[in-house]
Parts: sequence; C-alpha cells; structure tokens
Amino acid sequence: MHAPHAAPTAETLRTALAGLLDGLPPRQAAQAVDRLIANYRGRTPTDAPVLRDRSDVAAYAAYRMPATFEAVRAALDALRERAPEWVPATHLDIGGGTGAASWAVAAAWPDGAHSTTVLDWAEPALALGRELTRQSPAAPLRDARWQRRALTADLALPDATDLVTVSYVLGELTPSDRRAVVGEAARTAQAVVLVEPGTPDGYLRVREARDQLVAAGLHVLAPCPHSDACPIEPGADWCHFAARVSRSSLHRQVKGGSLGHEDEKFAYVAATRFPAPDPGPASRVTRHPQTRKGQVLLDLCTPDEGLTRRNLTKKHGPIFRANRDTAWGDTWPPPEDE
Repeated sequence: MHAPHAAPTAETLRTALAGLLDGLPPRQAAQAVDRLIANYRGRTPTDAPVLRDRSDVAAYAAYRMPATFEAVRAALDALRERAPEWVPATHLDIGGGTGAASWAVAAAWPDGAHSTTVLDWAEPALALGRELTRQSPAAPLRDARWQRRALTADLALPDATDLVTVSYVLGELTPSDRRAVVGEAARTAQAVVLVEPGTPDGYLRVREARDQLVAAGLHVLAPCPHSDACPIEPGADWCHFAARVSRSSLHRQVKGGSLGHEDEKFAYVAATRFPAPDPGPASRVTRHPQTRKGQVLLDLCTPDEGLTRRNLTKKHGPIFRANRDTAWGDTWPPPEDE
C-alpha cells in the first residue's frame, strides 16, 4: 500500500514556474513568447526544433504550462467521471515537453503511485521539465523519467502502458507521423487522452485521432457519449471546450493583459481499452447554456439523437433547478438526476 503524496495544483505549478525567468529581461521574454506562439504549434517539421535554448523554453513554459495543465486536467476529470475506480499505474506523456500533462496526471490521481515517463525531442524542454519537477510535492513527478525521442513513424512504445497522454503536439507532426503516434498509443495503452487547441483545425486532428482509436478497438468515454461517428458536419462547426486559467504576475509580465484569468479553449478525446463501468444515459453540454427568465437552453451531444437542444422550463421541476448550474462541458443530466 503506497502512502498518498501531496497533489500538485495550478498554484504549485505557478510557484515552480516563478523562478524560470530570473535574469531574462521582460522584453526578451515577451518577444520569445510572441515568436513561439506563432511557430511552436504550427506546421514546423519534427526535425527542426522551435525551442532553441533555455530562454525559449522558459518563456514558453511560463506562458503555456498553466493553460495546458488546466486543459489536460479537465480532460482527465471527464475520464475519471466515466471510470471512477480506474487508477493508472504507469503513465507515458508523448511530446510532453516541459511536463504540463504529467503535472495534470499527478493532480488527477493524488493518491496514486504511478510512474511517469516523458518523451520529447527537444532536449532544452526536457531539461527544464526535469528541473521543475524537483519542486513538485508529488513523488511521481519528482521520480519521472525524461527521454529524448523523435515523434516519427518509427516510434516504438512499451508494450503495455496504463495511460498515454498526447497534448498540444499532434499539430506539430506530419500526417504520417501523427497517425503513427496515435496508432502506437492505441496499441499500448489502456487509456489514451489526446488534447489539442480548441480551434477548427485542432478539432479536426482530434476527430481524426478519435476515428483511429475507435478503429483500433478503444471505447470513447469523453467528451462524446458514444463511440459512433461524430455528428458534427465538418466545416460547419467544431467541438471544443474551455478551462479557466488564473493569470499570475509572471504571466502578465511575459504576455501582458489586465484580467486575472483567461479561458483556454481546447478539443480532446479520452478513450479506453475497457468499456465504461456504467455507460449511463449521460449527454455532453457542447455550448454555454443560455439562461433566460424561466428557461434554460442546452445544446447537447446525445448517445441516441446526435446533436440536439433541450429547452428546460420551471415545469420540469428539480431538473430545471439543477440545470441552472450546468456549465459548458458538463455531462447531462446532472449525476443526482440520472
């Protein structure tokens, strides 16, 4: 029986990040972030690293790690909602860079004793990620293994891994490398969680990967309430969600902005080799609910009807009152009403 470790939080991650820009002039940091945002998640070939040195990595990590952490954590929470008893013993973070997804996994299972391995081809990112985890309260992070690997078509993963995460990296890969990475994740993992930016292109990459996972025999647990074809007409709309990210003084130093928060838009899929213990009737709220006097309008992806809208009024009684607190990305109906 392993003793529980202290769970990393967004605040502990921000604290660990706070020292990264020491000695780096704010203007230089801001310029690095602007350049990296324009290129890092673009169409850069996998043999041409965008993260060139420590200043690049530090500036980008300070700006992006809190948002990636919150997005991956939201996807993991959705997985845990559908499979609450499942706990990974091994975690592989493909393209993990400085380790934001690994921090999210340690936060999602704070009482677990899983091992984590981070694969990335940018050595400066791996070095900085290793440095950050020394300040983590979580043993799985402090003991994580950091390995330099190219994410190409000849990627070979261990034969058995409980959880594989791939976050904000598919857009960097060529189509053939992307299919190879997703295929290896599907082959080795009991559970796969893929997260991409919440843009139309990011959604299409997730949709393509989702189809590949289903074809490999995995079951989609979230966000979709089914493993059938996505009901969204390509080009007409895209499936994405939002996670609230608190802006630290470091974030404002690097990128500016006066608000104390921002919303990270992301697309994701969580799929497992095992079916959900209790599939249930739950649908997924796909847009911000529209609350009006005496009614709540919910846009839903449902297991039986595809995309549909529910108009709830006071005559629906308890479920109407419960849904006044329903948020974008939640399952529906709320658990207490299922």
